Amino acid sequence: MRLLRSTVLAITSAAVLAGCADTGLRDLKSDSSGPDEFQVQTVKPLQQPTGLTALPVPTPGGANLVDQRPIDDANTVLGGRAAGSPNGPIPGSDGAIVTYASRFGVAPDIRQSLAEEDAQFRKNRGRFTRIRIVPVDLYNKVYDGFALNPFEVADSFRRAGVKTPSSPP
Repeated sequence: MRLLRSTVLAITSAAVLAGCADTGLRDLKSDSSGPDEFQVQTVKPLQQPTGLTALPVPTPGGANLVDQRPIDDANTVLGGRAAGSPNGPIPGSDGAIVTYASRFGVAPDIRQSLAEEDAQFRKNRGRFTRIRIVPVDLYNKVYDGFALNPFEVADSFRRAGVKTPSSPP
């Protein structure tokens, strides 16, 4: 009887101590020793230059013409220019879109403010999330109420009379 009691106490103590680990919301550890698929980078398709004299001078360790540049690509798709520093001055040709985007005001400390609000939200929402027996990915549980159901949104747009040609019927 005494052995049973001490065994139960040892198992309970181990479970309680294991539940005190603080791994955060996203616990994405891999036990695999295989390759990391997030390290693979896709490149743009190769292009045939108009002439060999049109090729840029090679710069070892520098940027390549087929490297991905997501910020430049997004700027181009949105009608802006690809080249330029994201922290540099705003060109005069982009003044109209900047004025339109900031028509309701601009908070200079928006990143810090959102980070603090998100930390407070996670703290309030996950009071007992640190007590776990087995590791669980809690990100989706905490932010589940903020996820949009794309099918419901598409249906609401259709009911409002908005054409949705790219959405399946």
